Amino acid sequence: MTQATLTRKDFLSVLDFDAPDLERCLELAARLKEDRKLGRHAPTADVLNGRHVAMLFEKPSLRTRSTFEIAVHELGGHVVGLQADVALGRREPVADVARNLERWVDAVIIRTFSQQILEEFAAAARRLHVVNALTDEQHPCQAIADFLTLQERWGSLRGRTVAYVGDGNNVAASLAHGAAMLGVHLHVASPEAYRLPTDVVRHATGAARHGARLRLFTDPAGAVAGADAIYTDTWTSMGQEAEAGVRRAAFAPYQVNDALMSAARDGALFMHCLPAHRGEEVTAEVFESEVSVAFDQAENRLHGQKALLLMLLAPAAHVQL
Repeated sequence: MTQATLTRKDFLSVLDFDAPDLERCLELAARLKEDRKLGRHAPTADVLNGRHVAMLFEKPSLRTRSTFEIAVHELGGHVVGLQADVALGRREPVADVARNLERWVDAVIIRTFSQQILEEFAAAARRLHVVNALTDEQHPCQAIADFLTLQERWGSLRGRTVAYVGDGNNVAASLAHGAAMLGVHLHVASPEAYRLPTDVVRHATGAARHGARLRLFTDPAGAVAGADAIYTDTWTSMGQEAEAGVRRAAFAPYQVNDALMSAARDGALFMHCLPAHRGEEVTAEVFESEVSVAFDQAENRLHGQKALLLMLLAPAAHVQL
């Protein structure tokens, strides 16, 4: 382990890990998944005993909230569920919320709209571990689950190609960061107005290892040609409901259907971070097909986040595993 691994404070972005950290997180997640059958006899069952982890969610959540609460419990910690009226920057300044919480808890898992607010929160609390459970710009915990799922299916990730078809959103951004660090080629196909942000491309390119390449497309068929997996997400994310009609029109050519899947490599996987809208970004036939790993990704949110919590809150323990 690097010294950075042992002193890591926050996980606001995949880029807060270096490549060995990310590889270690996947390795540890696989181990924790295997050990889960041991229940309270698992070697990590009490590693967070006496530790408190607060949850501050400004956006609705099924997978993220459930899996983090289960993860903390299975590691022996205690979850503090903060109420919705503790809105960041509304009732009191963001920095004040952070400086209160760092006196009581060890970590805060935050799901909010603004990446800037998340960063302000983390900067204000020097002792508090802060985890990004989703912002409008990044979804790093999803990326851990995504690559854990692919690693289970493929064994080695290096040199594989994933095609992401749809909005260049938070999921696409974190996927790009992780792919670059793990040696995975990523093709992103989006309409011009919804392309992956320039700074995401720049950061992913700068983090690339093992020859990983990031390519942007407007043609979905070109993006998926030869791909080992095709990934999509909702066309209209939370907070964008007023744009739904415009987005449906813009993304209609980007639907993942049987024809698009047939343009990928034989046996290509289908990926989705959920919730899925059958008949929009993906057809029911593809979503329910045997190549769909959407619910494997959802399951792996738990194991990836357990690994993340260990790396942040119990670095000495995770090094021994």
